[in-house]
Amino acid sequence: MTQVRAFNRFYTRIIGALRANLLDSPFSLVEARIMYELGQLPDGLEGAALRRMLDLDPGYLSRVLTKLDTNGLVSRTTSATDGRRQIIRLTEAGRAAFATLDQGSDDAVAELIDPLDPEQRARLVEAMVAIEQVLGDRPAARGFVLRPPEPGDLGWVVARNGALYAEEFDWDASYEALVARIVADYAQKHDPAREACWIAELHGRRVGAVFCVTDADDPTGRTARLRLLLVEPSARGHGIGERLVDECVRFARRNGYDRMTLWTNSVLASARRIYQRGGFTLDSENEHHSFGQDLVGQTWSLKLN
Repeated sequence: MTQVRAFNRFYTRIIGALRANLLDSPFSLVEARIMYELGQLPDGLEGAALRRMLDLDPGYLSRVLTKLDTNGLVSRTTSATDGRRQIIRLTEAGRAAFATLDQGSDDAVAELIDPLDPEQRARLVEAMVAIEQVLGDRPAARGFVLRPPEPGDLGWVVARNGALYAEEFDWDASYEALVARIVADYAQKHDPAREACWIAELHGRRVGAVFCVTDADDPTGRTARLRLLLVEPSARGHGIGERLVDECVRFARRNGYDRMTLWTNSVLASARRIYQRGGFTLDSENEHHSFGQDLVGQTWSLKLN
């Protein structure tokens, strides 16, 4: 409760909702919102529909519309099909005023987010979408995309692996060092015809990754190895991990591998379930002390042909 109220106070202040006039214009927030909605509809909107859309008291809406009408910004005419209904439209002067307001809103948002880097902007959008989904009637978006790595992505893989495994499993910096060596080796030596990396994006933000490489332990080159499967906690539940593993398997099959293997640890229960659902079977286990922890390493494999 306290946090929600604190956010409301912060947000109404930062967007200027508490000011008498919006964006240094002669209009209040309600007047500007009415003009925005009418600006999307050249043929106008019934008064009752506008009231429902904005959830306004009928008397209050009538007073605001009267003011806009008196100032020549809206027109109110009787519906041709029902004399009890009133159609509200922006006049030419109203459209000109709306265009100025709309541009001012764009400029204000641009000024607000200009200091943010791309990662911060993506986090902001993701948080806004989450609030709208939880408090509104917008269904949760489950769409995500997989794409090849772009500049900066491989460094992100190293950083997020190091940070995430330290946070969730208390692994030390030696794990991040291992990931850095794996990623550097891929960047310097991988064969694009037989090895690949995928980055998962949700709402424009990087939330997952996986690598498919040739298993160096197989001298025949017929075994692929799945490496560094990662899904951000905020993106779990969307099927991203399963999709990344499936993409690895399809890629390996298309490129002539007979078998795929991977190494993980028993504490990574969510990842193990993804591998099991993908058809992988447990081949062997061994106890070891790595990354500052006592662990049980596991080797899993999948026949591709």
